Amino acid sequence: MSVAPDIFRRRRFGAVNWLGLFTLTRREASRGLKDYNYQILGPVVSSLLYLAVFHLALRTTGTDGSNADLLNFIAPGLIVFVACEKAFECACGSFIFDKHERVMADLLMAPLSAVERVCGYLGGSCLAGLMVGVAVAIVTLIFAELTLFHAGALLFFALMGTMLHALIGILVGIWAEKWDSFAAVHTFLLLPLSFLSGLFYRIDSLPETAQHLVRLNPVFYVIDGFRFAMTGTGSADPWTGALVLLTVNASLFALALAWFRRGYRLKP
Repeated sequence: MSVAPDIFRRRRFGAVNWLGLFTLTRREASRGLKDYNYQILGPVVSSLLYLAVFHLALRTTGTDGSNADLLNFIAPGLIVFVACEKAFECACGSFIFDKHERVMADLLMAPLSAVERVCGYLGGSCLAGLMVGVAVAIVTLIFAELTLFHAGALLFFALMGTMLHALIGILVGIWAEKWDSFAAVHTFLLLPLSFLSGLFYRIDSLPETAQHLVRLNPVFYVIDGFRFAMTGTGSADPWTGALVLLTVNASLFALALAWFRRGYRLKP
């Protein structure tokens, strides 16, 4: 029996194609941070503007002394909000760009399983989001006094938040055909969910019905959990928030995996 030449033999990667997974993750992270003038400085400047407006508002209303802790309350939520926004933008924009450039077939031909593809996109988008979050955290020190109450909770909720938005970005990117779809989901879904999740205010001051509605929003648990990790105070039980985010992320991951396996809106 003749033996096929090495060039015709099938490559063996083992259980996981680690090289391919690392390459895809690095590609997605670098795409999200390549143009630093826009990808990093943009979120940093926007965050500084938010804090500057609140700082000036407190001073001009004469409440700077009594409400100075408001900036320390807003800063943690703003940091994780910016990180999540970048994760969504990176994941969704990558798919739409590849579709328009007609290079999606290159990804489908790569020796990667559906799980590896989802993990590669997810890992790269989360990494880009976390790096932007770190940059924003550094510059917020100009206005706020950042503290650390629980390092483990900080990493967990930062990762869960960026994963949540990256998975939404993957699903929207697979479904969308135009940049208009990206803008619509961001404007009419993600921004309202973020701004109505206690980003700039305490939900404890809301009517009881409104509090129940806010607690149905998974983004609320991201912001509240991250704020708890930095300040030690929160409006919800962090264990409840962790359970909600794990459940939602697992469901979104399963849906993204199913779409990749089917080639939904990916195969011509």
